[in-house]
Amino acid sequence: MQEEIVQQYLKTVCAGRKHASSSDLIEQALKISGNELRKNVNRLRRKGIPIASGDAGYFYAENAGEIYSTIRQLQKMRSGLDAAIRGLESSLEHFGEPDGDAP
Repeated sequence: MQEEIVQQYLKTVCAGRKHASSSDLIEQALKISGNELRKNVNRLRRKGIPIASGDAGYFYAENAGEIYSTIRQLQKMRSGLDAAIRGLESSLEHFGEPDGDAP
C-alpha cells in the first residue's frame, strides 16, 4: 500500500529531474521516515518502476537518460561499499580470534 503512495507521489509531484524532491520533503509530505522512503524506493525499483535520484533528490524518470544516470550513481555507491568491505576484511589481520581478542 505504502509503495503505491510513494510511486503516485513521485509520478505526479516529482516527474523528471527538474522536479526532483529531497528525501526530507517527501518524508514530510507522506508522513513517513527516511528509512521507510528508502525501502519503498528500493522495492519500486526492483519491480521496474523508474524511480530515479540525483543530487536534488528522488524523482520519477521521464527518459532513459535519467535512468542511466541513476544506474551510474548506484554503481559508484556499490563500488564504494565493495572498497569498504575489502578494507575491513584486510583490517582483520590486526585482530586475534573471531571473538574480538586482540593479539
